[in-house]
Amino acid sequence: MSFLDTSFSGKTAIITGAAGGMGLNIALDLVRAGAYVVLIDIKEPGTDLATWGPGQAVMAKGDITDDVFINQVMNDAFIRTGRLDYLVNAAGVLWFDRDRSTEEVNLDAWDQIMNINLKSMVITCRHALPLMRKTGGGAMVHVASVQALRGDDKPQVAYQASKAGIISLSKTVAMEGAADGIRSNSLLPGPTVSPMQDRWVKDPSVQKNTEKVIPLGRAGTTQDMANATLFLLSDLASYITGTELIVDGGLLARP
Repeated sequence: MSFLDTSFSGKTAIITGAAGGMGLNIALDLVRAGAYVVLIDIKEPGTDLATWGPGQAVMAKGDITDDVFINQVMNDAFIRTGRLDYLVNAAGVLWFDRDRSTEEVNLDAWDQIMNINLKSMVITCRHALPLMRKTGGGAMVHVASVQALRGDDKPQVAYQASKAGIISLSKTVAMEGAADGIRSNSLLPGPTVSPMQDRWVKDPSVQKNTEKVIPLGRAGTTQDMANATLFLLSDLASYITGTELIVDGGLLARP
């Protein structure tokens, strides 16, 4: 089987953080591959979902840390399609102004970042697991970061800790779902051109300096991350669970 033979037609997916960046790219690719996709975000995507096709995209606007809201969205999708095949947790925040070193981090910001980046994953997984069991299996991808595996001389400690938590939680979910054919993996992007890095737009030299230390010589794109995510969701990755896929242009391989 090749990737071109892999079809997402007739499958149902739920993507958090889908109004922009990686989440939006992943959602778009799944719809183009024929899936029914529910985009969850607190803001609108700024694009006409009706034009995506040949699958279908619907927007569920709300707070990903709201357990009742997430439960309703997932059950609505299951009632409408009779299945839940995929979950992608792409929601996340990176607040350079308030999330800094251990001594400087704003503790209220710490709590908010943990809620958005990590608690939301607990909420989505706890509601997705029983629906995937009813479907007969499924696959999850949770967007962490290479920062979960390294220190930083200019740290965002809450962001890094939350992303490390994603990796650990994903492994637990993988073990919880394995007997029912449910896979769970983490995606670890390196520096990526996306709305989260809008500082690069304001100062392109920051991006250029970052790219100098990436062995492949460029920052990643949201399409790079979407490609990796669809691979992990697909049947081509049917023997892959409880692990991490690093997509960083070779950054972590540096001596």
